[in-house]
Amino acid sequence: MISTHILNIQTGKPAQGIKVRLLHTKTQACLGEEITDSNGRIADFQITTPIEEGVYTLEYYVSPYFQLENIVSFFPKIDITFTIHLLNEHYHVPLLLSAHAYSTYRGS
Repeated sequence: MISTHILNIQTGKPAQGIKVRLLHTKTQACLGEEITDSNGRIADFQITTPIEEGVYTLEYYVSPYFQLENIVSFFPKIDITFTIHLLNEHYHVPLLLSAHAYSTYRGS
């Protein structure tokens, strides 16, 4: 399973309403597209294609979020590329976000 959440570290609040797409990097096929909920989370991309070992990318479309907050952002979109090695594990990708910086890690 692949999940994500976004925390706006400028406000200390979850980032709600951000579109996130999950791509299989090799084929560029979009496997799922969701919007972060009120807790800044996407718990399930509702993927219908089986996940395989390989490289995947999460595309975070952050520009509209910052525009709604009346904040000028340096990043219109953030791509996080990661590798799935073990199919039976949960891959959680948190994004810590501000208008001019971001950080990520493998969560649990």
